[in-house]
Amino acid sequence: MSQTQSMNPTRDDFAEMLEASLLDRQSFEDNVVTGLVTAIEKDVAVIDVGLKTEGRVPLKEFASAGQPAQIKVGDSVEVFVERIENANGEAVISRDKARREEAWDRLEVQFKDEARVEGVIFNRVKGGFTVDLGGAVAFLPGSQVDIRPVRDAGPLMNIPQPFRILKMDKRRGNIVVSRRSILEEDRAEHRQEVVRELNEGDERDGVVKNITDYGAFVELAPGVDGLLHVTDMSWSRVNHPSEVLGVNDTVKVKIIKINPETHRISLGIKQLQPDPWQGVAAKYPISAKFKGRVTNITDYGAFVELEEGIEGLVHVSEMSWVKKNVHPGKVVSTSQEVEVMVLEVDENKRRISLGLKQCLDNPWERFAEEHPIGSVIEGEIKNITEFGLFVGLNEEMDGMVHLSDLDWNKSGEEAIKDYNKGDMVKAKVLDVDPDKERISLGIKQVGSDPMESVGEINRGDDVTCTVTAVETGGVEVQVGGEGGPKAFIRKSDLSKDRNEQRPERFAVGDKVDARVTGFDKVSRRISLSIKAREVAEEKEAVEQYGSADSGASLGDILGAALKGQKKD
Repeated sequence: MSQTQSMNPTRDDFAEMLEASLLDRQSFEDNVVTGLVTAIEKDVAVIDVGLKTEGRVPLKEFASAGQPAQIKVGDSVEVFVERIENANGEAVISRDKARREEAWDRLEVQFKDEARVEGVIFNRVKGGFTVDLGGAVAFLPGSQVDIRPVRDAGPLMNIPQPFRILKMDKRRGNIVVSRRSILEEDRAEHRQEVVRELNEGDERDGVVKNITDYGAFVELAPGVDGLLHVTDMSWSRVNHPSEVLGVNDTVKVKIIKINPETHRISLGIKQLQPDPWQGVAAKYPISAKFKGRVTNITDYGAFVELEEGIEGLVHVSEMSWVKKNVHPGKVVSTSQEVEVMVLEVDENKRRISLGLKQCLDNPWERFAEEHPIGSVIEGEIKNITEFGLFVGLNEEMDGMVHLSDLDWNKSGEEAIKDYNKGDMVKAKVLDVDPDKERISLGIKQVGSDPMESVGEINRGDDVTCTVTAVETGGVEVQVGGEGGPKAFIRKSDLSKDRNEQRPERFAVGDKVDARVTGFDKVSRRISLSIKAREVAEEKEAVEQYGSADSGASLGDILGAALKGQKKD
């Protein structure tokens, strides 16, 4: 007998042990018992389980996943007894079921304690893999194999490795495990160890592992990476990280910040160089001119690089003296070299406001020099608005004629009806404001002021007028000769005699005399009345030719007054 056989119990010993431990055959079934390997025949092992009964178990049930069976005659093994005798008078036993029962008891304890379990991936199934957990088969979802997607799982098959149980259901025989959670835990522990050795301000070499739109992830040590944000790559503008870095590039970085709770690491490259914004206000004084390169164009302006790391914004309003509401891309182009003027510097906010038009000839100032106030220009009506006309002065500049400067006699709303877009007009320069980029013009000022043609007018003066229009409410007259100011005599002022206060008794072209009853030089309004003149003449005649006790009639007095006027 070999040494192995002498150390193992004999068949008689097992019989005695089983007879002593089992009260009856019924309690012997559906239990895990210890049996003795009595023979190995081809691909099965013959096992004596006691009660003078043997059973047969396929050798593959004694093999671990991916490994040959390690069993020999004389070995004692645990098997599950399903029935004591089958049709052939043998016990129906199973090594797999014994291992499964043992494994489930062990795994339930490990699952409760959240402990790691060891298993072997031995087969690929739909959606993942199957794992042997020492007798119990578990499902490993594809998403739980590794931290990153695994293209070839071959190297992971048939080797013992740790797993974490995610779910167990013994009634359904269902176990779900994860290898990824083990890797994440190990990586987290390793990361914590490495991070503890790092300090803010440290300079390290790293390898670019991934590039996104907002930055790049740089590996500082195996499993430990930090985020290099796009704004921390360079003091100059970086539109996309790929402009500066490539995957697998080795770069020197500075640790900017370490989050003690999440252990996230923020990195920077530009921090390895001096900050170009320090002392920028002294270097770029206001109103000084510099040359720069256009780096970026937006809807609201263009960014100009004055030096590496120093950019300023030329707002769209500071790009051209005359081009308004135009996209900056129509004025400048990317990479174009331009001359700009410093308008404002905010060192704290790291902003510089620049002007492009300030380095160009100001056409508004040039216009003021070439066309002094009072000079007359000719131009095309470019636009008509509710408040006046815009007259083109050249290809890019317009001047405005306000409604009040269209006509001396007509209202603005009435006078503007006489003009059309495209008409050529002459206008006088009234004012030029280069700061506000505004030119005021007047059309009526090209001609003489009708008020000046009548000389000095005072209230109470009598003037000769020409009827220019007859209306229901009175008559319109022109004071003095041709080109004189116009006035309106109301119906009630056409005569002192009520029966004669009829506008229709006048005709256009009639000459009438009227008295000035009001004159406002500011509003250019003249108030006239024929009635006031007649009343005044009557009063004067009475005072000159009659008296209260003369007994003369009013007709006699007026007749005498008229004769006196004819003699004069």
